Amino acid sequence: MASQGPLSSSSPLFAGLQTLRGNWGWFLALGIVLIVLGILALGAPLVMTLTTAMVFGVLLVVGGGAEIVSSFWASKWSGFFLHVLSGVLHLVVGIIMVDRPGLSAAGFTLVLAVFLLVGGLIRIIVSVVHRFPQWGWVLLNGIVTLLLGILIWRGWPEASLWVIGTFVGLDLLFNGWSWVMLALAARKIPNVTS
Repeated sequence: MASQGPLSSSSPLFAGLQTLRGNWGWFLALGIVLIVLGILALGAPLVMTLTTAMVFGVLLVVGGGAEIVSSFWASKWSGFFLHVLSGVLHLVVGIIMVDRPGLSAAGFTLVLAVFLLVGGLIRIIVSVVHRFPQWGWVLLNGIVTLLLGILIWRGWPEASLWVIGTFVGLDLLFNGWSWVMLALAARKIPNVTS
């Protein structure tokens, strides 16, 4: 009688692992592409910052237009005017972001600095007050986050020329390495055909 455990040949986990193993090359290729893009972004943070702001603006324009159109499809809905107003707001903000990506990046950078400052303070306070297991790591995370927020805030608005592009580059780089590591681990999964 066949085993019905989590790694039996009929389990979804087993099938998922075999699929993962079969596609490890694609994961490796994705990881390498993301690493290259991350390195390029870190090499040209201003270009990546402006590109990010413009792409986000285009997404807002498309989303706002779609929301306006969809509100007319459901024009008898009681929230019609709120839906149209929301679509117009998205559309206008998107157009401004596409037209003025530098100012958009400055605004995003300021919001990011405030987010990091507040998030760091909350982590510090919660970790010191509650002293849960491994609270020291959360305290360290809070201190680093707070210092990063202060660094960005103190350098604003000049920091907006490099912050977003650098963060996007780092994110691409770390995501790429994660996909490469997953691919290499998936390649080592035994190929079982049964």
